[in-house]
Amino acid sequence: MDVMTPSPESPDDAPNALDGQPIARVTRDGVEYTMLGTAHVSRASVTAVRCLIATEDFDAIAVELCDTRFRALRDREAWRNLDLLKVIREGKAGMVAANLALSAYQRRLAEQFGIEPGAEMKAAADMADERQRPLWLVDREISVTLRRAYGSVGFWDRMGILSGLVASLFERGEVAEADIEKLKHGDMLQSAFSEFAEQSEPLFRSLIAERDTFMAARLREESLHQDGQHHDGVKQPLKKVLVVIGAGHLAGIERELNTQSELPETLIASLKATPPAARWPKWIGYGVLAIIIGAIIFAFTRGIGLGAVALRDWILYTGCGAALGALVGGGHPLTVLTAFVVAPLKPFRPLVPSGALAAAAEMWLRRPRVADFEALRDDVIDWHGWWKNRVSRTLLVFIFTNFGMMIGEYLAGFRILHRLM
Repeated sequence: MDVMTPSPESPDDAPNALDGQPIARVTRDGVEYTMLGTAHVSRASVTAVRCLIATEDFDAIAVELCDTRFRALRDREAWRNLDLLKVIREGKAGMVAANLALSAYQRRLAEQFGIEPGAEMKAAADMADERQRPLWLVDREISVTLRRAYGSVGFWDRMGILSGLVASLFERGEVAEADIEKLKHGDMLQSAFSEFAEQSEPLFRSLIAERDTFMAARLREESLHQDGQHHDGVKQPLKKVLVVIGAGHLAGIERELNTQSELPETLIASLKATPPAARWPKWIGYGVLAIIIGAIIFAFTRGIGLGAVALRDWILYTGCGAALGALVGGGHPLTVLTAFVVAPLKPFRPLVPSGALAAAAEMWLRRPRVADFEALRDDVIDWHGWWKNRVSRTLLVFIFTNFGMMIGEYLAGFRILHRLM
């Protein structure tokens, strides 16, 4: 769908265009930051951005975008550069799937409102190019934000986040009025995880408060490293910066610019760090696997027949669980067979998940085409598209095969231990 954007307003129209728009001005270290709070689904915000840039002379323009989101906003075919095999090999399939789910939410908004979320950011970036002003991308990388948010909450909140993302894929109605209001006054990520962000203080901190601190620090960092602009052949110091941010960040960034005392580099480094993944789930998994293997060995000491039955249970439960997962993910029949064969061999390859091998088989059997990468952004709007597109379907095969293997492993363990008791 073509994005509908208003034409640039003339300076005479600026007072009306800016009337009622949330604007704050903060001076820090000799630089005046003019912060415009925007609504991510509002044509009025796009007009306000254009009018503010047309009526004031800014030395630089900053936007609430990270490099990944900026490239996605500027390049509709950014997904063409996705290295699917590398994503699977590095265990990032879940993160890519989450990004796709968020992209689907944004596309639904675009369909409902006739304007892409973030159109005001794109307008600011385009006008920075037109006026040959530096463009600062001051938001934290979305992958870091999602990892920190996911790591900040407990098991049940994580399950709620995941179920919310999955449920959003099957929701085809219009976005609820309450969520629209959050977008007008809040933040895109907060809206996507609305009920959890409201109820969970750690999640709110990761999605909103940390980013306020990060973006204020980035503004200070960029200002310190800028040489200023050339006017009539004379270099002049940086004096005025326009900051285009979601309205939900306006008060937080204003407060941070007024109060931050640490060096910006120190703050940025601490907020970019990804907390190490908890080791206990992995050790529990290894422990369960060791108990099951030990139980099978013990069964053989009780008799060849009992040992053979225990081994059969392990093969059937893990193989069928993984195969069923691959089938639910839309895998090719040979992919399903691959999942069945490789799942019982987990003790011999504990560091290579069954889903990775099943996904590799799916890619080899039905290699994603250029057209799949080009259509990926639009296909995932509807849940059917996840199974139709070869790229997203490979991600589903990876995720569901691993999930099925995990269920099968625990069922096998219960069955084997029950036979020994």
